[in-house]
This record gives sequence, structure tokens and C-alpha cells, in this order.
Amino acid sequence: MHDTVIRGGTIVDGTGAAAYTGDVALDGQTIVQVGGKAGPAKREIDANGLLVTPGWVDVHTHYDGQATWDSELAPSSWHGVTTILFGNCGVGFAPARNEDHSALIGLMESIEEIPGIALADGLKWNWETFPQYLDALDQMKRSIDVAAQIPHHPLRVYVMGDRAINREPASAEDIAAMRDHVVAGLKAGAFGFTTSRTNSHKTPTGDMVPGRYSEVDELLGIGSAFKGLGYGAFGVNSDFDDEAEELAWMTKFGKETGRPVWFLLTDRPTDITRWKRLMQGVHKARSEGAMVTAQIAGRPVGVMLGIDTALNPFSIRPSYQALLQLPVAERIKRMQDPAFRAQVLAEAPSPALLHRLSQFRQLITTSWHRMFPMGDPPNYEPEEKDSIAAIAARSNHSPDEVAYDYLAQGADKFLFFPIVGYSADNLDVIHAMLNDDATILGLSDGGAHCSSIVDASVPSWMLIHWARDRSRGPRLPLELMVKRQTSETADFFGFHDRGRLAVGKKADVNVIDFQKLRLHVPEVRYDLPMQGRRLVQRVDGYHHTFCAGTEVFANGIYTGATPGRLVRARAG
Repeated sequence: MHDTVIRGGTIVDGTGAAAYTGDVALDGQTIVQVGGKAGPAKREIDANGLLVTPGWVDVHTHYDGQATWDSELAPSSWHGVTTILFGNCGVGFAPARNEDHSALIGLMESIEEIPGIALADGLKWNWETFPQYLDALDQMKRSIDVAAQIPHHPLRVYVMGDRAINREPASAEDIAAMRDHVVAGLKAGAFGFTTSRTNSHKTPTGDMVPGRYSEVDELLGIGSAFKGLGYGAFGVNSDFDDEAEELAWMTKFGKETGRPVWFLLTDRPTDITRWKRLMQGVHKARSEGAMVTAQIAGRPVGVMLGIDTALNPFSIRPSYQALLQLPVAERIKRMQDPAFRAQVLAEAPSPALLHRLSQFRQLITTSWHRMFPMGDPPNYEPEEKDSIAAIAARSNHSPDEVAYDYLAQGADKFLFFPIVGYSADNLDVIHAMLNDDATILGLSDGGAHCSSIVDASVPSWMLIHWARDRSRGPRLPLELMVKRQTSETADFFGFHDRGRLAVGKKADVNVIDFQKLRLHVPEVRYDLPMQGRRLVQRVDGYHHTFCAGTEVFANGIYTGATPGRLVRARAG
């Protein structure tokens, strides 16, 4: 007798094969039958009319801190994700000496917008080296599985001290020491190494991060740690200051180590042909034998602008700054005062406050045509006719008046501000990227940008929008959307035991009502340690989510089960 049989569902197995109807049987932590008619079970689930898929494998999150104190790992776990990978963008909390704890918290708060008060209270720091960090993660049970990569910025500070913070070049001895630490981390189970070379990442004071201008010799020297291991990937978030040079060293790394190297790729409003040039570079590198890959977002990376979020069009104006010390209800009351409204609207943005913003958020001063009132359900492919600029053009008001009056209605009003991935006023570029087999889906940023972006819902949205609801262009096959976030992500990073509904694979399974799958409007909660603020987004339509054969979510409610473990990388 099986432990669980999911009967008569529409099986989308994660391989890209056509969906079919049948049973899925689970025994212990393992899938033991897929398709056909399974025998009796201790528990049977009627999945007639429902999708049965592998659990999502989300490879771009920032739960580095939250995973050390939180067993539920929401909001990603709400959206059918059963494996999360963090340590992305070169930021994290290991290795770390005691004297560097505050700086690393500040760096994570500045780059990934995770409240410093929450990190300071939640992090126990019962580690120093990266292998010790993995051991600390291993001590805690969770709803879903976690895995980690080695981040460059804390490693550079650990080896170089203040010289790293001052962005001084690494010596040969520094590079050798960093390489040795990466070797140790990979052997302990890290899934790779990541770095950041972008102006989008700044310290709390607005300076560039420690690894921003690291020389190619440093990156290749650290990368030599991968030689001979047979697992692990090298990840980069880069502005591609010199596109040819950047692609050249990535190609060199790939050919010398035999390991994949990936970089984040979005459609940027400041250079609308950049993504095509870089994809051409990816294909050229692959033709030369290097596994270079672009990691892409499934929808525009959009900042949520509101009264109780990190940013809105008026929060960089001097008079509005005084409101940030007030409770939200009092803030709304002040915004609705005509005299205060006139005062704010008469002001120009503060250059000092604007300087602290990442490069694309600085477009907030001029991009009224890229700000959209968020409806219910949220629309992530809005038309320009629905923008603040277009609404203002149809009225007797300026764009900033329209935006101000909309936001002043309450804290539940948001403007969706897609900063990258929306240059063409539609998602045709992302559609093209999703159809390119030299890309991998990522960039959900679960656990990060707590008060400005909530893209942890992307795994659900991939099915809702691309496979079912898109009306402004061609859709994509359901089977492809499932494959994109199961077998593809699992195989790329080396999660060999999951990502498919197949006999012998780990019993990570979603049972989904595809027709009723629906995203809620994002909401602000103060439920991180020390009442830290974060945006979350609920979803309807997940009937069951199993991790390792144990049901962790039933009809969207956490069961309290903790089958999730740390996954350590190993050669396949």
C-alpha cells in the first residue's frame, strides 16, 4: 500500500512532454509511480481536473538570513516552490568575522532591502566560515528545501578587510586565499559562487559594493576553484561596462573549468538592443564550448510604489521625508491635507536622495508613462493608455497630481513601476527570451526587496499569464512553463534528485487548479523579526504542495510540517 496516491490528475511532468492523465504515487520521500492506475494508498487525493506538477525549483532568492530563523519561508513557499537557492548577487552572510557583522547587514539591507532590524535580531551568527554557515543551516528543519552559493562581497571583506570595502585591487595572495575559501565552500556543498559588477548595487552611503570593480584576474583566479570538481556554477550580476571583455572572461572560465557561468539579463530602458547583443554573445560562447547562460526574469522587475513602501514618486521630495517618521494612518491623513499636497507638489526631488537610488529607480522622476495603478487581479503587462501619464493627458491635471491623489487614497493603493523588462510597452522581449534555450528562468528575488518588489509570486504567474491569460501577444505552452522552473533549473545547478515527476525522484509535488490559479494584490505586513516590514503576495489555486512526500501546504494554508532540509551540492 502506497503512502499517498494522487489520482486522475493532468500530469505535467517537468520534462516538457505533453500533459497526460494518470496517477502519481508517493512512498516515503520518493515518487514510485507516474501514470497509469496506482494501487491502494493510506491517503488518496482526487486530482480529476487538476494539474499535477513537480515542485518549483527557484534558483534566484535571497533567503540567506530568513532561512536561519524562519521555518515557513514565505512568500516563496506559498507559490508551490519546494527548493530555494540563495547566495545570489554576491551578497550573503558568510564567511564573516564578528567585526564585520554590522557591515554585512547594512550591505544586505542596502542592496536587497531586507530590514536591518530584522536581520540584526534574527541572525544568530553561529558560524564564521562558509562551511560553518552550511552546518548552521543544516541544523534547522523547514517547510521546503534550501541551498546556498558562496557570495563574493563578504568573502572579499573576510580576506581583504578595509581594502575590500575601499574597492582596492586584490593581490595574488588575496586571490589565492579567496580561491581556497571557495574550494572549501564548494566541497562543503555550495552550489556555486556569485558576484556583482553593477551600479544597481550600492552600500548604505551610496558607494559601490566591495566587488564592483574587481579585476578579471581576480574573478578567473577565484573561478579556478571549480576545476576538477564536476559541479557548481559561477553567477554574475553585471552592467557589462565592456561587453566584449565581460563575455570573453566568462567564455574563458567556461572553457577552462567545464562549468556553467550565468549572468542576469533584462531588457533595459536605457539600451533597448543590449539584450540582443548579449544573447548573441551567449550563443557565440556556447559555439566555442563554454556553457554561458543568461538568467532572465519571467515578468518585468517592477517596483511597488505606495505610502507604506520603500519608494514612491514623492518620497524623494524634502517635505515628504518628514512623513516617514509618522504611523501610516497619520501619514495618509497628512497627505490628504490640501496645504501639504500643494507643498509637496511644488518641490523638486532631492539630488542627495536621488543619488542613493539604484540606477533604474532614478528614472522615477521622469517615467510617468511607466507607472500604472495596480488593479485586482494585478496586471503585469499593462498598456501605456493606462499609465499615470496617459490618465493625466486625459484630464486637467499633471502626472504628479494624478499619482499623488491616487496614492493618498490609502496604503492599499500601489503604482506598478516596471524598471526593467518593459521597454517595448509589452512582454514581447521576455517572450523571445523564454523561447531561447540559452536562457534560464530566475530573478524572483524571494525574500528580498521586502518593501519595494514582490516577485516571489513569479512561479505562479508563469502559469497564469504565459500559459493561460495573456491577451497582448502569443502565449507559451503550459508544459514549457512547468519545465522552465523544474527540470531546467534543477539540472542547470545540479539538483539531480528533483525537478521531474519520475520514478525514483524526490516527492516534491504540486496539485493545482489551473483555471482558478489567481494572484492577490500585494500587501504590506510587519511580521519579520522586530516587526520588520515586507511585501507579500498570496495566491489561490494550490490544492496541495508536497515536499519530500509530506504535505506542507493544503489549500494555501501551511500545515506546519517541516520536511525541508539543506541540500548540499555533489557531483552527479
